Amino acid sequence: MAQSERRRLPSVHALLEHAALTDLPRPIALRAVRETLDRLRKNDGAPPKDEEIVEIAAERAASLLKPSFQSAVNATGTILNTGLGRARLAKSAAEAAARAAGEHTTLEIDLESGTRGDRQKALRRLLCDLTGAESAYVVNNNAAAVLLAIHTLAQGREVLLSRGQSVEIGGSFRMPDVVRAAGATLVDVGCTNKTRTTDYEVACSTNTAVLLRCHPSNFALVGFVEEPTVEELADVAARHGLALVDDVGSGCLIDTTKFGLPHEPTLIDSLRGGAHLVTASGDKLLGGPQAGIILGNLELISRIARNPLARVLRVDKVTCAALEATLKLYQSGRESEIPTIRYLARTEAEISSLASKLAQKLKRAGVAAEVTEGWCEPGGGSLPGVRLPSRRVTLRAKHVDDFAKKLRLGPHPVIGYTEGGAHHLDMRTVEPEEIPIVERAVAEAWS
Repeated sequence: MAQSERRRLPSVHALLEHAALTDLPRPIALRAVRETLDRLRKNDGAPPKDEEIVEIAAERAASLLKPSFQSAVNATGTILNTGLGRARLAKSAAEAAARAAGEHTTLEIDLESGTRGDRQKALRRLLCDLTGAESAYVVNNNAAAVLLAIHTLAQGREVLLSRGQSVEIGGSFRMPDVVRAAGATLVDVGCTNKTRTTDYEVACSTNTAVLLRCHPSNFALVGFVEEPTVEELADVAARHGLALVDDVGSGCLIDTTKFGLPHEPTLIDSLRGGAHLVTASGDKLLGGPQAGIILGNLELISRIARNPLARVLRVDKVTCAALEATLKLYQSGRESEIPTIRYLARTEAEISSLASKLAQKLKRAGVAAEVTEGWCEPGGGSLPGVRLPSRRVTLRAKHVDDFAKKLRLGPHPVIGYTEGGAHHLDMRTVEPEEIPIVERAVAEAWS
């Protein structure tokens, strides 16, 4: 915008005096006005009329007042979509979290004695009952669990890890970086595609403290590959007096083969195999809140709990409540109430029924919708390489990118994916009660 045109723009003070902005919180209105004027100064041509500028600023203020964390419909088909918060909590877990957040709780009060209690007591009991572990400890995510375990057991010493398991865990964070941050020295063993027990035997030294095993949860090596089992590594650890830490990642507590899926290593598998400590995420296949779970040897867990870093990485009352409620569903045989498990178990017939219902409603609203076959993934670093057959409602909008953006920016964001010149809403991850929300959002974006 030319200097002469810029002078025609109204002042910040003048805009703030308009009725559309005076009722808004002053800091919000001020920021909206300044951002609007800054954007207009960068445009070419004559500025809009003052009334139009006020309208633009009011719209910007409205967007600033919206919460940044909005409820959204996951129509991507990716069950553990990291961008959408990974695991969707079961109803009982969400209610428990809301109670913990909105009320005082008995987080660290022993009601019997009236003295200070242990926030981890209930979680420890549930995790031990479900897995057979001697003890358990919970921190704020799985990377924290690995860091705390390594810092406790191997600070200033060596950790052996197969080159094929030296993974990047997301967000450019890598397992070697986590080990180094824990104050240990990482020693790579074997080759990318083949590592044997003899590689660990040769690499062991008087300064070695831990054998670290990391399940490659977000990729799969196929073909000419070999890795020792947890049982074989437990034997190596026993011969050399070392601790075996097994990062199984997904936190799986069930047999995934009953859903027609490949077997995903479970927490129980690892413990029975001889791992001294097992770490996992709470918000992956376990289906709970973000948390890092550490299971295993009582003496080692006690050392971890006494580490000053345990206080730095501890979980809050909301996480404790949500995780406890999730674990109780497993304990009572009600894991089908956990959305993650329910979505994995959904049959093609169920998904097809949901897709047909939505497509019919949209057609009656004048939207060109059809049911098509598709594939989706568990996501979130779980069951790598697994593709799940699904059904999707395909929308062939004229301007598909603009249409998808309208769905995202609506009052209740609907997140699908664009492929092959069309926008798709995968119904594996959509709840029946969300169909009216999707119907309204699509109809409004289509018009």
